[in-house]
Amino acid sequence: MNPAMPPTSPRYAELQVTSNFSFLRGASHPEELAATAAILGLHAIAITDRNSLAGIVRAHTAARSAGIRLIPGARLDLEDAPSLLCLPTDRAAYARLAQLITLGRRRAPKGDCRLTLADVAAAAAGQVLIVVPPAEPGPGFAVELDRLREALPVALFLALAHGYRGDDRRRLAWLATVARQHRIAAVTTNDVHAHAADRRPLQDVLTCIRERCTLVEAGYRLAANAERHLKPAREMARLFHDHPDAVARTVEIAESCRFSLDELRYEYPVDPVADGRTPQQELERLAWVGAETRYPDGVPAKVRAQIGHELSLIESLGYAPYFLTVHDIVGFARGRGILCQGRGSAANSAVCFCLGITAVDPARIDVLFERFVSAARNEPPDIDVDFEHERREEVIQYIYNKYGRDHAGMTAVVISFRTKSALREVGRAVGLTEDAIVALQGAAWRRSWSDLTPEHIREAGLDPGNRTVRQVIDLAGALRGFPRHLSQHTGGMVITRSPLADVVPIENAAMPERTVIQWDKDDLDALGILKIDILGLGMLTCIRKALGLLAQHAGLHLGLADVPAEDPAVYDMLCRADSVGVFQVESRAQMSMLPRLRPRCFYDLVIEVAIVRPGPIQGDMVHPYLRRRTAAEPVTFPSPELAAVLGKTCGVPLFQEQAMRIAIVAAGFTPTEADGLRRAMASFRRHGTIHRFRESFIAGMLARGYAPDFAERCFRQIEGFADYGFPESHAASFALLVYVSAWLKCHHPAAFACALLNSQPMGFYAPAQIVADARRHGVDVRPVDVGFSDWDCTLEPVEAGPDGAGAGLALRLGFRQVKGLAEADARALVAGCAAGWCSLAELKARSGVKRAALAALARADAFASLGLDRRRALWAIQGLADETPLPLFAAAAGAGAMREEPAVYLPSAALGEQVADDYRSLSLSLKAHPLALLRDRLAADGLVAADRLPAWRHGRPVAVAGIVVTRQRPGSANGVVFITLEDETGH
Repeated sequence: MNPAMPPTSPRYAELQVTSNFSFLRGASHPEELAATAAILGLHAIAITDRNSLAGIVRAHTAARSAGIRLIPGARLDLEDAPSLLCLPTDRAAYARLAQLITLGRRRAPKGDCRLTLADVAAAAAGQVLIVVPPAEPGPGFAVELDRLREALPVALFLALAHGYRGDDRRRLAWLATVARQHRIAAVTTNDVHAHAADRRPLQDVLTCIRERCTLVEAGYRLAANAERHLKPAREMARLFHDHPDAVARTVEIAESCRFSLDELRYEYPVDPVADGRTPQQELERLAWVGAETRYPDGVPAKVRAQIGHELSLIESLGYAPYFLTVHDIVGFARGRGILCQGRGSAANSAVCFCLGITAVDPARIDVLFERFVSAARNEPPDIDVDFEHERREEVIQYIYNKYGRDHAGMTAVVISFRTKSALREVGRAVGLTEDAIVALQGAAWRRSWSDLTPEHIREAGLDPGNRTVRQVIDLAGALRGFPRHLSQHTGGMVITRSPLADVVPIENAAMPERTVIQWDKDDLDALGILKIDILGLGMLTCIRKALGLLAQHAGLHLGLADVPAEDPAVYDMLCRADSVGVFQVESRAQMSMLPRLRPRCFYDLVIEVAIVRPGPIQGDMVHPYLRRRTAAEPVTFPSPELAAVLGKTCGVPLFQEQAMRIAIVAAGFTPTEADGLRRAMASFRRHGTIHRFRESFIAGMLARGYAPDFAERCFRQIEGFADYGFPESHAASFALLVYVSAWLKCHHPAAFACALLNSQPMGFYAPAQIVADARRHGVDVRPVDVGFSDWDCTLEPVEAGPDGAGAGLALRLGFRQVKGLAEADARALVAGCAAGWCSLAELKARSGVKRAALAALARADAFASLGLDRRRALWAIQGLADETPLPLFAAAAGAGAMREEPAVYLPSAALGEQVADDYRSLSLSLKAHPLALLRDRLAADGLVAADRLPAWRHGRPVAVAGIVVTRQRPGSANGVVFITLEDETGH
């Protein structure tokens, strides 16, 4: 018998596995590692990423599906000792490991971790600790083992890894001997970095990206071979036939590590409730009080029944504390005057409406609460709340301060390699020139990776048969989807009753005063952990400022839910596509849809928001809906079952919820399958898992008698939702903001334009287009002026004429529009000049601003109230001094006084020069539109103004000219980029 082959079938557990969540080190996803370990028949697998548990939930989910036991763990790289593999044996030990990683991460900058041997010793109870020897252990390594054994209060193990280096037998024998001498047991590992050997080239590329070098330059930084992949037990026994005890010990250790992530029990914090009420009782009290406030004329019977149903379901699932927390956060924001609005599935909830979390009246839409909270799905609710984007940080810090950083943290987002970044990084690693990399990126732009053909590569000027080009494409394809690093979610926050670091490590974010957990939203969903999305929305900032201006200047005190509903004038304006600045419907695609859809009620706006989206467009649902809406074709339903699903949308599926219902009633999906479909649609990943449902979806519809083209269209719509999902409840929340912003624009254009300008940057249009649109709506827009302007744009009363006409509000541009002027200088100018002034020297002396700030104002032509035009003001400013004279000369010279200058004649600038200077300093001009100055020449060349286009005969050629005000980003699927031009008459 060959002595190298054991006589019986061995068992083996791999205890050292690095996934790609050890960023730029591991060459396989946790899911691939878990699935491969199960196929190889391993007893267990331990994921031990470096100072991280970021990939452990994905590995846990995959291991559970594959039927293999996962050991959660981490590799701890210490500053003063060799690295240790740390495997917790129970729930308490896992909490200590998560706290230990948190300690190291919180004391270091983002992405780094600083741990010492003393830190590990304090958290060692219940851990299995395995020493990872250096690649070349010297004589001093024995001393290190002694120090580790004395410092750590638990039994130690020493990892033996076969490196295929040629000296492995001698090196492993020496390590085993040193371990015995120091009473440390040896255990085998394969130092796994990939699930299969064919990931070696990708492993090398990852090393080059991490080390910022090319493959030619990498040298010994690359792995010596491709052997650091998962191997079956028999192969590991063969490699370590001299150390059979070390192989067997892997199973013993695995058996001792009985902790599973299934043991994590999330505990939501329960805030104290007054008068001894339970959270459920308090929620019911607040809901019914809110209902009476929302419906002063009496709660409609339908809404009353809905509230009772929701409260009952919330009680049965124990979610009352969660709703109370969101109510408290919204209450804090309202108390600070911060406008907020719940969206997404929360719009399905009458309780959320009564609590003030959302302003969408459930009586105005007809959606299911079970889309938000469902006992059948056994999933936690997920409430998204938008806050003013300029003040969202106040809300986030309130949560941190209330619950403490030990109990609250931002959710992570895994930033992954996409096509462009994968091609760039792989191209650089293999030494491709920048021109070639850009050409490859251009070939792949706006294409599915599977659609990239050799012909596309050839069209980009590259040879698809070239070995290096093929290598780049192959490796970039493998790298796509790999995690690059952790970032913070746009607003997701997790709050826990017990310390958050007992569940998941916390680390510092790049942004000051922010901390982030190591799991993303999918990980939290997999473990049933609640999160709250604290999101920022620019339009809420704009609406709040506009409503504040109405309260200040018109005495109107309104909230989102108080704006008069269903105003015909608002819908008339939208039907004309007069929607510059209006939330969600200001793009050119939406503007072209508005006159065709002609919204006349709130639900029409819900459809308008959702219809210009990838799902309905890719599914070819838009034109059929419009034809049916205008009675150009009859409204029909493929079956009675679908009539109930599609009745509100003329028999055409437009919403994510409808796609889910079609899967159940028309394709025969089970609730579990439909939930998997929902998750795929909600992933918002273009290259996600939605395609896996195609065959069963279409086959199910065909088996039930549906036409093949209808089944194909339905699934194309679902594929579109996978690219950008848009549920009806989300559209309803946004539709409310569409209506409110349109109402403001329709009835109070000066306040709306002022608020838009003060909320920049946001939306599609620059200040020049906002101002031009306001003037087209009759708003008197006044220039920036040191005598009247503030930092923000403001409203000024307009005196009525002798006949009583013309009274209203004018818009005064603020200093924020002036390029090169700091806000601090502008506010100093306003504060210092409150008592008035009569000259440049006096203005400068009182405000204390430097000449540079005054020059920026002069370039903006802001000294008209002093009788100075742009040129004269700039000339006069040159005569001012920034330096304060010495006391000896102060009395004679005067601080900041203007030097004696001879009289100078400065010719007035021509109108064209003034407009050009306005655009250079303000990015807009009130004197004239640039195209107006060129109109005679343009007309002579046959170019047509925008206001003549509606009457232009169809099919007749036309040439236009204008300033480019918007570019569609990204372009269409066919590579077309839409641009919007503006001339003096419009867009």
